[in-house]
Amino acid sequence: MESHVTSVTHVIQLAVAPVFLLTAIATLINAMNLRLNRIIDRQRTVQAMELADAPREALQAREREIALLDRRVHLSYRAIVSAVIAGLLVCLVVALAFIGVLLEVDLARVLAVLFVLAMFSMITALSVFLREITVAVSARQRPRAVPQS
Repeated sequence: MESHVTSVTHVIQLAVAPVFLLTAIATLINAMNLRLNRIIDRQRTVQAMELADAPREALQAREREIALLDRRVHLSYRAIVSAVIAGLLVCLVVALAFIGVLLEVDLARVLAVLFVLAMFSMITALSVFLREITVAVSARQRPRAVPQS
């Protein structure tokens, strides 16, 4: 019984690092979600603009901005999904570590694979997030024909 308690205690100690990683992932998801909300708010504002009597150039600029915002929404969504998958994989690592100890099963390889998959998912999330930021910054460098509300 003593070695079983010691094993569980050891797993708890090892689970601390992934739990901190989960905190970081949750913070990143929150930041991405806030950014997505801002993009959607801007999209709604642009779509609500009345440009019935506006020149053709203003209408084209509005359509370009809507298309750009659609792309940014898609990229933000993909980044959030990848970060959520990474979080789920880290949760599986923690849960399976405890299950392995309780059932006395060697899950070291499974845990390693899940952790590597979590890292690949985070790499994807951060890469897509960076792409969304690049799209936004490069769009801001062009002159805007549509006034902001």
